[in-house]
Amino acid sequence: MVDFHALFRSQDQVNQTIVRAMPVTMPFSYEEVPRDVIATERLYLSGFVHPDHTHTRGQFAYAAEGVMTVLTTAGNWVVPPQCAVWLPADVPHEMQMSGQVRMLNAFVHVRAKQASQLPRHCCVVSTSSLLRDLISEAVQQPALYNPTTRAGRIMALLVDEIAAMQPLALNAPLPNDPRLAALCREVLDAPSATLGLDEAASRIGLSRRSFTRLFREQLGVSFVAWREQACLLSAIARFARGESITRVAYDLGYSSPTAFSTMFKRVVGVAPYHYRT
Repeated sequence: MVDFHALFRSQDQVNQTIVRAMPVTMPFSYEEVPRDVIATERLYLSGFVHPDHTHTRGQFAYAAEGVMTVLTTAGNWVVPPQCAVWLPADVPHEMQMSGQVRMLNAFVHVRAKQASQLPRHCCVVSTSSLLRDLISEAVQQPALYNPTTRAGRIMALLVDEIAAMQPLALNAPLPNDPRLAALCREVLDAPSATLGLDEAASRIGLSRRSFTRLFREQLGVSFVAWREQACLLSAIARFARGESITRVAYDLGYSSPTAFSTMFKRVVGVAPYHYRT
């Protein structure tokens, strides 16, 4: 019989050493644990990357500190402090850390209570004070908790509360068209507010009109709106690394910090300083 307690203790020690000493490591799987919900806590240094991987359970990753960026074939998601990302089971994804990140996870089996009400697609969600308290308490429970005790009730209520959270517009989706997808990935790698429609269209050999029509057909938004989203996602991650609003604004091609702040507040609903750590 596998001694899960001993295995987790030894793996935690190895994980902490690797996380603090190396830029990349493979994630540890909790999928064989005979419980519907498993909660874990991890501390990562800025710049740490989880390479592309999947889980057979859904993953709810809460950013107690720092900013996480999640990359999938469908797009990019940025998770600011006190927010979380939901990743359905079997979705390949990479995670990048900006600033020191304290991540609290709940890995949810499909048979868990309320699991059918969890989102079917990746999304960043807000978190209530109850949810934050629940996941903070959940990570304190033993891996082989008794489902009929207080620990089991905490885990069940945690899933209920995750299902009740509201999604946030903190992602930049990727199109199916391979030409547009390649362009969008270039923009995500080096976002700039100065990239205009004509230049974007010429990069993939389309007229301005054809490019505009195809982009909206594929993503449901204009290229300018998507470009703004890419810029603000980059900005949030850079703020977590301690960069100033002024530097980020000019690097992203805005004419002034005021112009950048106006765009940021219009799209996100709060001023940039809200995300400065």
